[in-house]
Amino acid sequence: MTAAASRPRLSGTNLERAADHNQRVTLHAIRVGGSLTRVELAGITGLTAAAIANITRRLLQDGLIEEAGQRRGGRGQPPTKLVVRPDACHAIGVNIDRDHITIVLVDFAGQTLARVVKEIDYALPDQVRALYCASIGEMLRSAGVDIAKVVGLGVAVPDQLGSIDLPGRPDAYAAWDGINMADLFAEPYNVPVFIENDAAAAAMGEMQLGQGQQHNSFFYLLISLGLGGGLVIDNAYSRGATGRSGELGFMRAYVDGAEGEQIQTLVSLSGLGRHLQRHGFVLRDVMTAEAFPPALDACVDGWIEQAASWLVTPLTAINCLINPAAVLIGGRLPMALVERLAVRANALMAAAGAALPAIAPVARAELSEDAPAVGAAILPFSHYLLPKPGALWKASTLPGTV
Repeated sequence: MTAAASRPRLSGTNLERAADHNQRVTLHAIRVGGSLTRVELAGITGLTAAAIANITRRLLQDGLIEEAGQRRGGRGQPPTKLVVRPDACHAIGVNIDRDHITIVLVDFAGQTLARVVKEIDYALPDQVRALYCASIGEMLRSAGVDIAKVVGLGVAVPDQLGSIDLPGRPDAYAAWDGINMADLFAEPYNVPVFIENDAAAAAMGEMQLGQGQQHNSFFYLLISLGLGGGLVIDNAYSRGATGRSGELGFMRAYVDGAEGEQIQTLVSLSGLGRHLQRHGFVLRDVMTAEAFPPALDACVDGWIEQAASWLVTPLTAINCLINPAAVLIGGRLPMALVERLAVRANALMAAAGAALPAIAPVARAELSEDAPAVGAAILPFSHYLLPKPGALWKASTLPGTV
């Protein structure tokens, strides 16, 4: 590829593309804001009052937003508030991981209307297909959703699902390598399928529906059977040159100055499970209990101390290289343990703070257990209706470009 061919074309955009982008930005502002007046929309988007009037009229006609009463307190005619219509459209999200399958049905406001979870170790493609086919019809019926209102299905799945060696992985699990996800979910309904890495999907969901509304740049830690990461910069997910940004689970831990194992061997559900097993407990002892007996609590506390120590090196790198507003932890680790891990990680980072230019707080993500599935369900909305990075660039026709 030549240098000229590798450059994006920044020669402007046509009116149709700009109008589509402005409508997407306005719709997204209403989704994030909850309820906004036209005056507020003009201030947020930078568009003129006339442009906002035209855009909101189209959105009302298309049934994507609705008027929700008037805001009182000022002089003159109270301005009308605008909100998204939750039933404007719907999407399905599927999270496939090495210890569970989660399927959710969400509305346009991001609310989960129906949910199916199956705890299963190393489910094969046929098992995922069977669960989806057996579940989705009843999920739609129970939520009162017509399949015609479903704009797509998103799938959140770890990269190299079938090939990364984790404890207990059967040889048959290699069947996931090269699987066609669109074919896997082709029945019983023909809807567009969108595929994303699970940590990326979780970060995108948090960006749209969680703490991304307070932080426009953050790093997301997804604790599942493994450990993943996702990077959001200026309200856009950053993939890196080959789409593998955020993979801190493969980094090596440095404890007492010595290089150790990959961080995900400990900072993960599988790592927690091995730690518990060495002390006579099993993972399910901590996954659902609200309070632990003293011996189990001490065991968990030991894991949190070690996990926080192992995270110091990657958190230092994240703070120095990226300077995010926050580091958010989500995934299937129980909420109480996430908060304990965040508290200890913050304490260790504060102790090292004198040598760092900035330290982002570590906190629990708002979307936790179902974050990858809900984030996957957001993918069809993002594709069809919400702003996309680079939307105003012309598609290049130069040879060799993608």
